[in-house]
Amino acid sequence: MIDEHDPPDPDDEIDGGGFDPEDEDEIADPAVTVEITGLSLFTRHGVTPPERELGQRLLLDVTFELTDCDAMVTDRVEDTVDYADVCEQVALAAQERSYKTLERLCNAIAGRLMERYGADSVRVKATKPEPPIALPVQEVSVEVWREA
Repeated sequence: MIDEHDPPDPDDEIDGGGFDPEDEDEIADPAVTVEITGLSLFTRHGVTPPERELGQRLLLDVTFELTDCDAMVTDRVEDTVDYADVCEQVALAAQERSYKTLERLCNAIAGRLMERYGADSVRVKATKPEPPIALPVQEVSVEVWREA
């Protein structure tokens, strides 16, 4: 019988379900998620000639994950992702050429972000808030996700 007033025996194995620093399987590298929502750009993507000639506004949402982000340790701005640069890269990918499908556009943006920032995974969502559809539709969107 165990007396609750007896001190614990150091040889007894106790598993409190907590973190054990000697168990390397429990140590996970921290990850950073960068998210930009509602980047509004004028673009020329679509199947119909008016979409490609006249253009239209797209809303872009981007999320990507980094496991190698020095700013988690250094707290230095120069060691983190520059959000303005991310927006510029998305804008360049969305405006440097015209695609017929949002799937191809999202994939091009995802590839650019993976290459530039060494992202482990990227999610890109493109939304047409005023799609050229004859029925009442609030918006249409396509989302592409990629992993390294």
